[in-house]
This record gives sequence, structure tokens and C-alpha cells, in this order.
Amino acid sequence: MAYPDYFFQLMVDADKAGIKLEMVGGVPMWEALPGPRHQFEVLRIEGSIRRADNTKSDCGCVHLPDVAIRFPDDSFKRPDISIFCRKPDEEDTATILIPEAVVEIVSPGYEAKDLTFGGPFYLSQGVKDVIVYDPRTLVVVHMRKDGTKHMFAPQTILCECGCELTV
Repeated sequence: MAYPDYFFQLMVDADKAGIKLEMVGGVPMWEALPGPRHQFEVLRIEGSIRRADNTKSDCGCVHLPDVAIRFPDDSFKRPDISIFCRKPDEEDTATILIPEAVVEIVSPGYEAKDLTFGGPFYLSQGVKDVIVYDPRTLVVVHMRKDGTKHMFAPQTILCECGCELTV
């Protein structure tokens, strides 16, 4: 079994054990599967994603929760929400389509995974907007190649692709 297929199977097996497994730059990272607060935030934010009225973008603002993505460096991540301009191919393994934007909801004890490692990694792989939200503190961090903004929720964020969302 080739490495990407093998690691994807490990991700599936880890889910069965209640663990969310990812691989970033050859380093395995894990966290417990999210609780209800986390999942309700994912649903709420997903429901707010739309193409901005004042944009000329033709982005479809297609969004998927917790989808496995295989990045060009053979890293595997599963953002809480991935936003694509077109629908990824319907595959049974990880997609190789790079999202335009990702949203991560911080779970207690895993702040570094999303802020210290996740944000810079996504930007290095071509993701244009990385939004990290901590529902306990209401802190919103919006990262782009040109800088990082720290805010407090609620915030409506316009992504470079023309999609907007509210955290």
C-alpha cells in the first residue's frame, strides 16, 4: 500500500478510536474528536458562508466540514471547515484540491495545533485565508500571507476568494 493510501487508512482507523489524526510535514498530530460546543460552532459558521454581495468573484463558496486533504508535500489535514471555489471530486480518499480558506475551531488543550502549527502550514500550502476561532474566549485570528489580525467575535470576514462568513 502506498504511503498516502496507508496514512489515509490510519486516519480512518484513528477515527474509530475517537482520535482525529493528521500529518504535517512528516510529524503526526492528533486530538480527541470534538465535543458538542465545537460541532455546533462548525454548523453555525458553515451556515453563514456565502459569496459576498459586493464581489465580482465567481467562487462557488463550496464548503465541507472535516474533509481529509492531501497537500502537495504529502501532509494530511482535516480542517474543521474548508472553503473551495469549486466542488472537489467525489472521492473515497483525501482530496488534493487545496481550499481557498479554512476555519479551525479551537478545542481546549489543542490551541497550539491550530495557531502555532496549523495557520503557518496552511498558508505555506497555498490556502489564502486561515481563520481560527476560540469559542470560549471569542478570540478570532485571521491569517493571510500579508499579515495576521486578532479580533473578537462576532466578526464577518471577507475572504480573498470572495466568500464571506461570520464567526
